Amino acid sequence: MPARTSPQITGLILAGGLGRRMGGSDKGLRMLDGRPLVAHVIERLAPQVDALLINANRNAETYAAFGYPVVADRIEGFAGPLAGIHAGLAVCTTPLLVTAACDSPFLPADLVSRLRAGLGNAIVAVPRTVDGLQPTFALVRREAQDSIEAFLSRGGRGLQAWCGQVPLAVVDFPDAAAFANINTPEELAAYHHG
Repeated sequence: MPARTSPQITGLILAGGLGRRMGGSDKGLRMLDGRPLVAHVIERLAPQVDALLINANRNAETYAAFGYPVVADRIEGFAGPLAGIHAGLAVCTTPLLVTAACDSPFLPADLVSRLRAGLGNAIVAVPRTVDGLQPTFALVRREAQDSIEAFLSRGGRGLQAWCGQVPLAVVDFPDAAAFANINTPEELAAYHHG
């Protein structure tokens, strides 16, 4: 188990989507090897942060049973990961918030420490693999809240589009497979080990 990187970082698991490609089911609660996907993400992210939140717009009681506070989007209409980050920053009490998708059970054990080391003076740090930027795994300064709120209020939704408008640090990660996310029943079956 990796050492805690800093007491200054809150983790936020993004589980607020509609799961369209998963037939409309709540992806974080789909089972992989006998446990919900979100349980795999908690297991990997929790040791890297000082506090943990879950962003969910459905099944809040089920998510709360994992033992962490659940926050819903503050804007209507399942507006995507950036709306989840907006909700997390609104209740975050640490200087930094790091995010991970609920359907990414293999995230790196050194995700937070590497993003923190690469943040510098930027507002947000995101991983980059051979597959490109992975902005749903962002380390965001709490003061980004105003910028996100303004972007959302103008009708902006895309996390990558917002990242392109603020000082951004890009941190290279060698293992693209660690950022794999499970979007469809077929992908879920392919990763199942039992």
